[in-house]
Amino acid sequence: MIPLYDTIRSRRFPLVNWLLILANAAVFWFELQLNETTLRDFIFTWGLIPTQLMSDPQDAWPTIFTSMFLHGGWFHLLSNMWVLYIFGDNIEDRVGGARYLLFYLLSGAAAAFLQIFITHDSSDPMIGASGAIAGVLGAYLISYPGARIASLVPILFIFTIVDVPAVLFLIFWFISQLYSGLFAIQGGSASGIAWWAHIGGFIFGLIMVSFFGRRTAYQSY
Repeated sequence: MIPLYDTIRSRRFPLVNWLLILANAAVFWFELQLNETTLRDFIFTWGLIPTQLMSDPQDAWPTIFTSMFLHGGWFHLLSNMWVLYIFGDNIEDRVGGARYLLFYLLSGAAAAFLQIFITHDSSDPMIGASGAIAGVLGAYLISYPGARIASLVPILFIFTIVDVPAVLFLIFWFISQLYSGLFAIQGGSASGIAWWAHIGGFIFGLIMVSFFGRRTAYQSY
């Protein structure tokens, strides 16, 4: 399922969410200016490398946050930013701009820590905003379970737009991440996707949004 839009409309302009999208886009634009060797050095410097964080946490801890703004290609960037655009504005609307920024960064950190716990012996850099965005999805499930997500769904090889209840859409997404994560642990995946970061971020958002949410969630259909 590919999400197109949701039925929840923000009551105010989601400034922080747009700033996060623009920050990710700006860093990716900078990446595009680099040649292959310099880009590799850039990724290995600012990406999160589990073995490096385990061996030298004092120097490597900033990469927990810098890695959230790096992406490995156009599809990686656009897919992440599209999901953030659809779901992030509503969570910012619920908790407020400053708290939303903190929530987003802590979701990304929680995502990174679970992935590191699972793959602590990996020397490959972890990059991408998907762990932090997974926290936004977990928060959305708790805040707006009755919303509907207009999604492209393949039916008999033809994509059709279907309004899917948010609770079903997000639970299905989480189960797919969990299945892929367990499959990867068993050595069945070489995709390079940090599945456990998605799982960690989602669980953090699911649990912690209530501690950030000072405003009452609302529904609009």
